[in-house]
Amino acid sequence: MEQLTEFIYAIDDFMWGSWMTILILVTGILLSVRFHFRYQRSVAFNFRNTFAKIRSKGEGEGTISGFKAACTALANTVGTGNISGVATAIVSGGPGALIWMWISAFFGMSTKACEIIIGQRYREHYKESMNEYVCDRSFVLKNAFGWKRGAVVLAGFCFLFGPWTCSVQTEAVTSSISEAFGIPSIVTVILIGVTCLVTIWGGLPRISSVMSKAVPVMAVLYIIMGLGVLVIHVQEIPAVISLIVKSAFSPTAAVGGFAGATVRDAIQYGVARGIYSNDAGTGYGMIAHASAVTDHPVRQSLWGWGEVCLDTFIICAVTAFTIIITGAYYTSDATSGALTTIAFTNAYGPVGGKMTAIAIAVFAWTTIIGMYYTCEKSVNYAFGDTEANRKIRPFYMIYYMIPCVVLYNIEADILWAFTDILSALYVLITIFIIAARHKEIFRLFDDFWKRYLPAKERGENPPYVTFDCRENVKSTNE
Repeated sequence: MEQLTEFIYAIDDFMWGSWMTILILVTGILLSVRFHFRYQRSVAFNFRNTFAKIRSKGEGEGTISGFKAACTALANTVGTGNISGVATAIVSGGPGALIWMWISAFFGMSTKACEIIIGQRYREHYKESMNEYVCDRSFVLKNAFGWKRGAVVLAGFCFLFGPWTCSVQTEAVTSSISEAFGIPSIVTVILIGVTCLVTIWGGLPRISSVMSKAVPVMAVLYIIMGLGVLVIHVQEIPAVISLIVKSAFSPTAAVGGFAGATVRDAIQYGVARGIYSNDAGTGYGMIAHASAVTDHPVRQSLWGWGEVCLDTFIICAVTAFTIIITGAYYTSDATSGALTTIAFTNAYGPVGGKMTAIAIAVFAWTTIIGMYYTCEKSVNYAFGDTEANRKIRPFYMIYYMIPCVVLYNIEADILWAFTDILSALYVLITIFIIAARHKEIFRLFDDFWKRYLPAKERGENPPYVTFDCRENVKSTNE
């Protein structure tokens, strides 16, 4: 077991070495420049076309509203990565890891937008087995490149190993619940398993409906908790900011339970945990947003801006500041969700720890459900729009839950290392797809800003730009 652990750590270190960090950052930078930083600077426009229209189903073709699709995506992004993931990043990379989370997220807005555009462009409408618009990396390999055999292999890999990444969710929940309430881990795991299974059993309609209610409410409550900590320790904020910035660009000395970190550690863990937290570059965006009702793929891509902002610039920052400003970073040798729980306990007393444990539990619960939806798309591809696809899904739901309820007691660092490895593989595939189909992405981007949107603003009614690759035709003309 010790040799296996060392092997996993070695692969993790290689996959998230300097070359991966450079690849992710350079990809985001180049895309942002090509997009003229539209996703970063057009804040008012982005808001008007996303959060300001959460009650609108939208125009065009699709299965669920753009808001529900975004909440399904946010179920993946706003999760324990924001709480336990940030904690492990700070423990391993120092406070400066937060800066590198922000840097990768800033440019990652453009990367995530590309994922969403690709998902809308190469999606298929499964009419027989589920009446749903679907897409993932396998659909793109087939519809964009014609690589049917490679797509099947990728689909098999994703639906077999994807569920194993959820073990980090249950580990975070059990550790924090145990820390705050003293409830046995087995009880927590059983409760998570049963409630998640009941929810995913209802398919996309139930998943999207639950996510559109649970994710926003829990995110707001957690942010309020974090802001309360900042208010209590307002005089210490300048010193914390100084520490975070300094640690991002110079080695961090060992203090308390922290062993110290190099700048390379700060970059590596900041980018890796940032990617896991906001999914900018992993390809999950193309899966969750493919089902959205929209009149143009680029309009739906604006939701990527909101997801990254809420996830990394706000919620991750709340966690990092709380861990540092309450002294948990200096005094505790805990990691993962337990460290964040201790931080809020230091701020609010026992009630703070209990509130954090509940937040972690809800975030993990929504992430497990959101991850199921992304894994299920690989099953959908493998079995096609057939009766077999409809029949196999209940069995896959059970298989999906097994790692969640079995691997919760493995050491957190090992679980995160395994999750990092899978995330790195997804990133490589996604960046390849973006690079290979960049001309089509840029064509759609330019079409929206130079033709479609100006026509709408003039009061015209240009045809919707929507796609269904199963029909092998675009549902509207150019």
